[in-house]
Amino acid sequence: MATIRKKGEYQWHVQIRRSGYPSQTKTFETKQEAEAWAATIESEMARGIFISRTLAEKITLSELLERYEKEVVEHQRGKVKYRSLIRNLSARLGKYSLASITPIVLSKYRDVRSKEVSPQAVKHDLSMLSRAFNTAIKEWGIHFPHGNPVSHIRLPKVPQGRDRRLKPGELELIIENSESPTLGKIVLFALETAMRRSEIARMTWDMVDLKKRTVTLLDTKNGERRIVPLSTEAIRILKDIPRDRFDGKVWGITEEAITRAFDRACKRARVKIEEEAKKSNRKLNSLLVDFRFHDLRHEATSRFFEKGLNPMQVAAITGHKTLQMLKRYTHLKAEDLAELLK
Repeated sequence: MATIRKKGEYQWHVQIRRSGYPSQTKTFETKQEAEAWAATIESEMARGIFISRTLAEKITLSELLERYEKEVVEHQRGKVKYRSLIRNLSARLGKYSLASITPIVLSKYRDVRSKEVSPQAVKHDLSMLSRAFNTAIKEWGIHFPHGNPVSHIRLPKVPQGRDRRLKPGELELIIENSESPTLGKIVLFALETAMRRSEIARMTWDMVDLKKRTVTLLDTKNGERRIVPLSTEAIRILKDIPRDRFDGKVWGITEEAITRAFDRACKRARVKIEEEAKKSNRKLNSLLVDFRFHDLRHEATSRFFEKGLNPMQVAAITGHKTLQMLKRYTHLKAEDLAELLK
């Protein structure tokens, strides 16, 4: 039974007591709000579906994300990126109590954020928020009025993955314009193995077995161990690298440094292309336009299929989890399939 009494000039205090449930109390500014809340809680208790919202009403999103960062994110790969997502979400939604983070609030956030960044970036925001909410529900005993609110909204539609391939002459341009031989070797190694930038940067010599022709990756993006076979060219590249680093690293360069050096090489090459086009009054070609280091992984994976490897073999090398993820790398043409059907 709900007891509603006036408490001060602008406050209405509600207390609900029902056998089998802990006492529920809350204060509102108007009697109408107090009565509506009491009716909702009593109805849920009568139907046996009531879950206490006390913690969700007391804890703000900033407080939840702070705890999530300390207890979960701190032990994950990519924690720098996740911290950035947390800072953004806390700045925009942090003052809301968890109980007031409704699907409507998140829908508005999605729409506003979509005008600032890519659909994929918005999806990253919401996906991390959803993981934090699920952790709160399953492990910290925090109950949301209607479950995880992220699950009740439409996520942004992400465009198909990039399919940028190397054009004739682009690889040579990148290597020629690299600041150091190390970047050229890393580029060639990436094309031979389809390894990610982070996997290459973290390589140590104890992961490499030149006799078995493998690199064993213990900490991959999907969290699983992967053994990457090494081609003859990959072996040649590794044998050409001195093992004189005290930390055992193969390349001695960070992920971010690889990206910066790669981008500078592409930019330097583009400047030369533009200068040559001006001197000869020729049309400017499109070499190295919008080419990124991660595109080397796409190029390498596509080349594996072109060598005749089947999807299972390619997945074993690249670490892709599903055939759907590999589908866009095959570049199957209708006329080629028609030839196989003869």
